[in-house]
Amino acid sequence: MADDFEEARERMVSNQLIPRGISDPLVLRAMRRVPRERFLPRELWDSAYGDHPLPIGEQQTISQPYIVAQMTESLDLTGEEKVLEIGTGSGYQAAVLADICSEVYTVERITTLSERAKRILQDLGYKNIFFKIHNGTHGWPEHAPFDAILVTAAAPSVPDPYLEQLKDGGRIVIPVGDRFSQNLIRITKSQGEIISEDLGGVRFVSLVGEYGWKEESKQ
Repeated sequence: MADDFEEARERMVSNQLIPRGISDPLVLRAMRRVPRERFLPRELWDSAYGDHPLPIGEQQTISQPYIVAQMTESLDLTGEEKVLEIGTGSGYQAAVLADICSEVYTVERITTLSERAKRILQDLGYKNIFFKIHNGTHGWPEHAPFDAILVTAAAPSVPDPYLEQLKDGGRIVIPVGDRFSQNLIRITKSQGEIISEDLGGVRFVSLVGEYGWKEESKQ
């Protein structure tokens, strides 16, 4: 079984990631190593490496592998960074970041998701991931500044706390748009100037909170 998943990860990298332009060796290494199936309900393990998002409960999803790789690569990581992740979700994106970076601080507003992700990541042996259950739109000011910030939910605009908590020279990757479609945006902070780049269209669940969307229904 383990060999089957290892082969599936290799096919994912070869068929989904490299042909679409993912080339950072650190990102490709992480995508080959992190066991995506472990972050899914057991009945979805056979679908773990498909080219699509999957449900993880609480009306949330795990992003398709390519999007995880694209967002990670867009942060231009070298391996020494302290990264803030907004939206722990399944924990898979945090694992990919932690395989590359020095420290990952991940914030999730839904208690059941955060606690489940924490158990999985600790079972897998990750020791450089730190968890917080809170409104993610506030970031994690106690541990700022961050070298990079990755946001796995869509906001109507880039929340001010993220810009404030980003180091000079740092990057934010975040989906920005309405509730139904967004563009993936990379923000670079350079000597106080904010530089924005559009990385293409995406669709994410909504970032809920003071600096995001108001919650319309029980999650």
